[in-house]
Amino acid sequence: MRLSTVILPVRRWHEGGRDEWLRAERLGFHTAYTYDHLSWRTFRDGPWFGAVPTLTAAAAATERLRLGTLVTSPNFRHPVTLAKELISLDDISGGRITLGIGAGGTGFDATALGQEAWTPRERADRLAEFVPLLDRLLSEPSVTSDGAFYSAVEARNIPGCVQRPRLPFAIAATGPRGMKLAARHGQAWVTTGDPKLSESGTPAQSREAIRGQIDKLDKACADIGRDSAELDKILLTGFTPDRDGPLQSLDAFVDFAGRHFALGITEIAVHSPIPDSVFAADQAVFERIATEAPAQLA
Repeated sequence: MRLSTVILPVRRWHEGGRDEWLRAERLGFHTAYTYDHLSWRTFRDGPWFGAVPTLTAAAAATERLRLGTLVTSPNFRHPVTLAKELISLDDISGGRITLGIGAGGTGFDATALGQEAWTPRERADRLAEFVPLLDRLLSEPSVTSDGAFYSAVEARNIPGCVQRPRLPFAIAATGPRGMKLAARHGQAWVTTGDPKLSESGTPAQSREAIRGQIDKLDKACADIGRDSAELDKILLTGFTPDRDGPLQSLDAFVDFAGRHFALGITEIAVHSPIPDSVFAADQAVFERIATEAPAQLA
């Protein structure tokens, strides 16, 4: 079981932002992720910094910690420009970048560029084109592609990623089309559980839903002759019915993580505490979880 964290980009770099990434490395987290949004829910009217510049600064400040997004989406990204940024970021970090990627939603990102929010089908259509093109852009020195949504004309990405053949994709998916993308292009799969159960479900129902999602991923992999054990399976916490429970104590977290490990989850990401927010938690408990839980889950 790998233990990772999510650091939201809400603090100025020289007013606590840098310290959070250094703390994540000191505490021994496997990966420190950040959200790739223009703004997010209750944080919309407060500070919120860009994911790629933040990760670039974190890459320069840290030495061992893996870094990544949970998640990037097509809502305001284009594969050609994103690929150039990711190759640069992978180089600066010395090959420590994971790209979490998903279809996006109907939040502020969906309309910030002046467009109407895409329907679920439109989001799925775009992701189905976005991921394969980004895969090529990060793996090949020159790419030309004429798509319905995204095109590239002799887009050059030399020298390519430090990680070969490219940096890993962690694909967030629950539906059949997303699962197929994860099976074909992913090195990891990401879930937040079943959103339908977030408010009214029980922890047991949530775990059963995640078990069902993993079964669907297994089938999608089997359909193309791939062993699903090749994919890490990441649970982003904070959105299941017991969202507040795991960070109440070390024992509560170990119980939560152990139950999900038994389902097939291989990595759990917990949010770094933010006071007076939906991610408020006791910093001392958070640090105990980081330093003591992995040994209990080994």
